[in-house]
Formats: sequence, structure tokens, C-alpha cells
Amino acid sequence: MALIPFAEYRPDVSDYQAATGRSVLNVVPRGDGYGPFPSLAALSQSLGQQCRGAFAAYKTDGSVVVFGATATDLYVMNNTTFGWGRVSKGGAAYAAISAGDLWQFRQFNNLVIAVQANTVPQVYDISSASAFVDLAGNPPQARYIDIVGRFVVLAGLLSNPNRVQWSGLNDVNGPNSWTPGLNSSDYQDLADGGFARGIAGGETGIILQDTIIRRMIYLPGDSRVFQIEKIAEKLGIYGSYSLVRSGASVFFYSLKGFHRIDPGGSPVQIGRERVDRSFFADLDASSPQLFQGAADPRSSRVFWFYRSVNGQANQFDKALCYDAVLDKFTPLRVSGECVFELSQPGITLEALDTLVNVNLDAMTQSLDSFQAAIVPELAAFDSAHTLGFFRGPNLEATLETAEQGTAGLRIKEKVGIRPITDAPVIYGSASRRENLQQAAVYGAESRVNAVTGLCNMLLDTRYSRFKCRIPAGAFWTFINGVEPASLRTGGRR
Repeated sequence: MALIPFAEYRPDVSDYQAATGRSVLNVVPRGDGYGPFPSLAALSQSLGQQCRGAFAAYKTDGSVVVFGATATDLYVMNNTTFGWGRVSKGGAAYAAISAGDLWQFRQFNNLVIAVQANTVPQVYDISSASAFVDLAGNPPQARYIDIVGRFVVLAGLLSNPNRVQWSGLNDVNGPNSWTPGLNSSDYQDLADGGFARGIAGGETGIILQDTIIRRMIYLPGDSRVFQIEKIAEKLGIYGSYSLVRSGASVFFYSLKGFHRIDPGGSPVQIGRERVDRSFFADLDASSPQLFQGAADPRSSRVFWFYRSVNGQANQFDKALCYDAVLDKFTPLRVSGECVFELSQPGITLEALDTLVNVNLDAMTQSLDSFQAAIVPELAAFDSAHTLGFFRGPNLEATLETAEQGTAGLRIKEKVGIRPITDAPVIYGSASRRENLQQAAVYGAESRVNAVTGLCNMLLDTRYSRFKCRIPAGAFWTFINGVEPASLRTGGRR
């Protein structure tokens, strides 16, 4: 019998006899179907409070310095004990961050700069500092920060949210670093388009406002410093932390859906008639700080984590994965507080005692993972305020085919379905309904037979979807569909 594939995930459109599907969960796109997604595996001790921002900085020797933020304090992780030490300015708490905001960090040479609107920008020298201090030069308080060329650019200014302001050329922490007119430092008030809601850096910059998107192009030797030009009107960012820079491309979410901007290009819709409507209906708009985008440094995937309308307070509970090369989405069900990119800090065997309480059998990560590593990967703080990598056992995965049915004829299967996968344990089931106005009801699951490779079932209905479920913790690499053993159609009874 012909393969019925688990097709491209497009919940915004009907899947009746379609080349798309409406239901997959906890899988990522592959060229041959779908693959597994791992759970979070704990690395650090608890930060103690909800994480409201995180960042990894890198020294010239390749070692990593990990920062975490709460509503009122900044911390650095001890790479031996994996505990957290407070490095707030003067040891005192900062003015509390606004409810819908996160701390944002960027590295400029050996300096890590941290911003939030209610505090003067902070700076930490990873080569020598023991605490953050005020960034020199009297920079404005700001919500957003990024690096454009050799300039630090601030947006979401407390004093003027329609303005973007940049440092001097290659000078971010000197007495005149932020004096307009000196060493190319300056600012630009954006006459229309609303507040500046985010900056995407690189060799050129992208400014995202409420209803306009602009590009910043450096003009060496020109008194204007930057040429700032519109690249899109009546289009802006919704959810400032949905902004993701992956390589040279920028991804973001607007009220018109998910978009992508490639170098030198204009915004292109990537979610229209695919996931945009379903996502917006599920997004809890009252928690913008939990709508966070991140790129996987080890793949072509971009993730958007968010709190759903039924999610718990102070944590995201779902995510959308988008593979920019395969141009496909998948949904995930994962919980946490803050997501970012991080390289594995080195750890000694002695420090493992602190991390896992001497019980090596309780570890979810291989000992081979605990070494100094340069290539970053996706990391997150979980609901217990603990930092971890997505390296744990695979999450439970479920996938459905598009709905089968032909002109009201009955569908009959007397043997079962064969899942096309290398998963050693998998359960199959089928839905039933007599017309398209009824709700589909699934029958009992059947575990795959180790000899025949079939999930046995009997089916007699007019419309049906086939579902597979791979339990949490199972080791597998791919699944691409099911083959019914004896499916046939006929009769209208």
C-alpha cells in the first residue's frame, strides 16, 4: 500500500485529502519527514528567582562567562560549582525591570553591556571586573541594544522611545563615547512609524518600529554616520523579543505574521496560511517578555518560545520551530523562563559532586559533555530557575496524517498500519467520523508488533486520520509516514 506521509505542518488550512497536516507535536523538520526534539537537561544550580535575561560572553582564550538576570539583580555563573554570584553594581539591587521587559546584553570586545529601561546601562569587563558599573559617557537608559559594525546602538530609550542612539566608533565606554558629534557618536529621531521596538545588528542594522522597518547603513567619512532608510511600511514588530538574528538573516513576528529579512532584502512572510492564525490565537499577549526568539547555532532552525493562553504564570510553555532551509514549521511543548545561546563551560570531576550530588546514575548528560566547548548551542532556564541545555531524553512525539476520505465512500482497514520510522517503540491509532461536520474520535492505541512492524487495528468509517505516538525517552532519528496494510474504499453504507 502507498505511503501516507506525515505532511508539512500547516494548521491554518484544512487537511482534508491535503498535502499538509494540522497536528504534529515535539518534532523538528527533516528532509525525510520529522525528527525528535530533546528535553532540557539541567546544568547549573538554581538562580533563585525567575530569570529575566541571560547571556554568554567569550574571553580571548575561548572560555565562557555566563550571566543571568532577575528583576532587580545581575549574576555570573561559577564555572566550577555552577552556582550564581551576584555582580550587581555596588552589590545593591537595581530598580525593578518593567513587567513586560527582559534585560538585554551584548558583548563589545571584553565589555558586556546590559540594559533595561529603568537603569543606566551597565558594563562588565570580563577580563578583570568583579561587578557591573555604570557605562561611561552618560548613555541614555534603553530597553534594547545591539552592535552595528563597530558601534553600540540603543533603542527603546526611556527619554525618547522614537529615537535610536549610537556610541562613538569603536568607543563605547569612554568619557565622550555617547556625546553626539564626537567620534561619529550621534542619534536619529524617527519621525514616523512609532516607537523603536528593537535593533538587529550586523554589518548593517535593522530598526523595527511599531509600523515601519528601517535599515542602517554605515557611511564612512560622512557626517550623517548612518544612512537610515525605510524598507517596509505598515509593517512592524509585535513582541520585541521575537526578534532573532540568525547568521545574516533576521526573523521577527508582526501582527501580519512571521517574517524573514535576508541581507539587502525586504521582509518576506513565512507563516502566511501556514501557522500565523493558529499561533496568534494561542499566544498570551499579556506576557510579551515570555515571547522569545532564538536561533539554534548548530542548525538552520529558529525557535519562538511563548506563553500560551492556557499557560502558567511567569514561564513559556510552548514553542514554534522554523527550519529556514527546509522552510517548514513544527510546534513544541516545552516550559521555561528564558532562552539564549551558550557554549558548554568546562567542569572538573570534583565539581560534578555539587551538580549531581555524587549520584552519577542520576545524570541526564554524558560525562563526555562536560568539557570546554567553543560551538554554542541552545540553552534555557527552566521553571525551577535552573540553566540547562536541550540535551535530555527525547520528548513524547505525536504526528497525524492528513484526513483520508473519498466522495463519502467507506474506508476499511482490517490489518493495521506500518509506521515508517526507526523508533523501537511506537503506538498507532486512527480517528473516525461519518461526515465532515462531526468531531473526529480516535480509537484505542496499538503498540507496534516487534515481528511484523504493524500497529494492528480495525477501521470502518468514512473519514479518518492515522496517528503515531512515540513515548518520551525513546531513542529514534526519523519518522515520515505510515503504510496501511490493507486499506480500501468502497460502498456508502
